[in-house]
Amino acid sequence: MVLKGENSETTEDISGIASSFMMFLVRLQGEEEMTGEKDTICAIATGSGNAGIGIVRLSGPSAIDIADRLFYGKKKLRELKSYTAAYGHLYSPEDTAAAEAEKPSGEPLDEVIALVMRAPHTYTTEDVVELSCHGGALVMRRVQEELLSAGARLAEPGEFTKRAFLGGRIDLSEAEAVMDVIAAENARALDASLRQLQGGLSRNVTELREKLLYETAYIESALDDPENYSLDGYAEHLTPVLKDCKKKLLEMLGTAREGRLLREGIRTAIVGRPNAGKSSVLNLLLGEERAIVTEIAGTTRDTLEEKTVLGGVQLVLVDTAGIRETEDVVEQIGVQRAREALRSAELILFVIDAAEPLSEADREMLLKLTDPESGEKTDTASPLIVLLNKNDLMTQVTPETVREILEGKKAPGEVRILEISAATGEGKERLSDAVQELFFAGQLLENGENYLLNTRHVEALKDAEEALGRVEESLAAGVGEDFYTIDLLAAYEALGRIIGETLEDDLADKIFREFCMGK
Repeated sequence: MVLKGENSETTEDISGIASSFMMFLVRLQGEEEMTGEKDTICAIATGSGNAGIGIVRLSGPSAIDIADRLFYGKKKLRELKSYTAAYGHLYSPEDTAAAEAEKPSGEPLDEVIALVMRAPHTYTTEDVVELSCHGGALVMRRVQEELLSAGARLAEPGEFTKRAFLGGRIDLSEAEAVMDVIAAENARALDASLRQLQGGLSRNVTELREKLLYETAYIESALDDPENYSLDGYAEHLTPVLKDCKKKLLEMLGTAREGRLLREGIRTAIVGRPNAGKSSVLNLLLGEERAIVTEIAGTTRDTLEEKTVLGGVQLVLVDTAGIRETEDVVEQIGVQRAREALRSAELILFVIDAAEPLSEADREMLLKLTDPESGEKTDTASPLIVLLNKNDLMTQVTPETVREILEGKKAPGEVRILEISAATGEGKERLSDAVQELFFAGQLLENGENYLLNTRHVEALKDAEEALGRVEESLAAGVGEDFYTIDLLAAYEALGRIIGETLEDDLADKIFREFCMGK
């Protein structure tokens, strides 16, 4: 790639062209304009129910004035500097208006601390007031009603975060991470969400977009001004750039499975013959007596689904009826549902009663779970953990027994054999370690990895990777450089969907409607 002419532009000049080109694209995106004065919104920002403290939040151009109509203290809120708190009482707007300099004569709504935060250095980039009230549901509803009567509007779900996005404080991927942080049900998912909130994904996407934009801008410049920009040898320059970009895209996509498992949990089927201790294993993992446990075979007649966290990883546990041939119509339905749970499971815990000799039913089930031709499991590549239960008793089934059965078989999925006692809890930590080894190579989040947690992000990255693949095909076919820009821009725009630079119709509204009220 060669620059020609006496006044040849430098790399910095091309970067300037790329920046200008980026601004041109942004103007074409048709994003919501931030023109005109917006209304002021309010909502209860803390959870429902009674608590020691409850927060009612206002945001908008009139947030401070509206709060002042209710607030009575030593100073008016409009007199306070940003990030300053004031103690006082809230009254109805009629009481404070009538009082002027005097103390309102009516009964206060509540005793509060008011925190004033001025634009643009706030969460929403607007003026924000947070009223810390007593946390009773009735108190906060009354305060909210008075704020609405004073001129505020009730916020829609996620509207505070939407304003932060529209104000440029956060991008769309960071906005989605806010909701992921709130919804996280285990420590690992929380850590991954916080990393995305801190901009880990955004930085990777932005770097890739800048590279693609630079190459697109250079091609366009060369086509428009061939006297100063040359495309001689450009294919040799672009090939390694595309290779590097695709490598990074594939690395990011490689975290999608782990990200989904962190967010949604690993769907885990607990299977085995009747009375092997499946319900006892469920109770052990949950840490409570959730399933009924008796010595009567066939006690569990249906699937029972619960969530738990094991070693920081969430498992969606499905306790199933014992799989066996039976004439009992109700038990037959339970066995059928157990087989369905197997087919949708991402992890199988096969429980064997090790205190009894290995039954023929256990042997057959073990072979079926590791045989892709058995039809017992449509995805036999799902990891299998054989749990030899009741090792606190005199055991008659050992890990060697199981290995001998599987010897010579090519099991398509990973198989682990663990001795446990559902009664004493012995072996639970080994089970936790095995799960992390099977799904996260035992190094979950230890390497600073930014996991993809959102299906929308995965689809956008796939679209970008496919677009770059088309550019590579064009290079190989020797077509004109003007064709490259079509797919380079397609990849650029696909990546832009992740951070909100390229918005589809109503996409932002759809995303923020899933948020909770007050956020």
